Amino acid sequence: MGKNSREYPTRPLIGVGAVIIQDSKIVLVRRSKPPARGQWSIPGGLVKVGETLTQAVVREALEETGLRIKTGPMIDLVERILHDGNSRIQYHYVIADYKCSAIGGVFQAGSDASEAQWVPRDQLEDFKLPAIALSVINKAFKLGG
Repeated sequence: MGKNSREYPTRPLIGVGAVIIQDSKIVLVRRSKPPARGQWSIPGGLVKVGETLTQAVVREALEETGLRIKTGPMIDLVERILHDGNSRIQYHYVIADYKCSAIGGVFQAGSDASEAQWVPRDQLEDFKLPAIALSVINKAFKLGG
């Protein structure tokens, strides 16, 4: 616990998400650490001190997927506030999600991801994504380009 802890933080933590799209497919990763261990999500993580949001997106995508990416526009700014069984705030993230495209690298799960997959848009429901993630993904597809 404390100001640098992910659990029971004293202030919201800033994160980023990489919505990597190619040919109507999106990259999803299965989380290997709390708070979403075992769940599929958009690749991403926390911003480090001195790092810009887009630098963090590029780093996190590479760490979790092996892909080098080009960042596009910010899709949305979302909050994830998760409570424990005693109604205390256990996790609080403010996440800047960016539309991205792969420009190189070797696609493989790494870092905080136990699996990584290119998922066709019409199969997203099979991955039981949180509603907020589906909303961000749908906004990304609507951006076109």
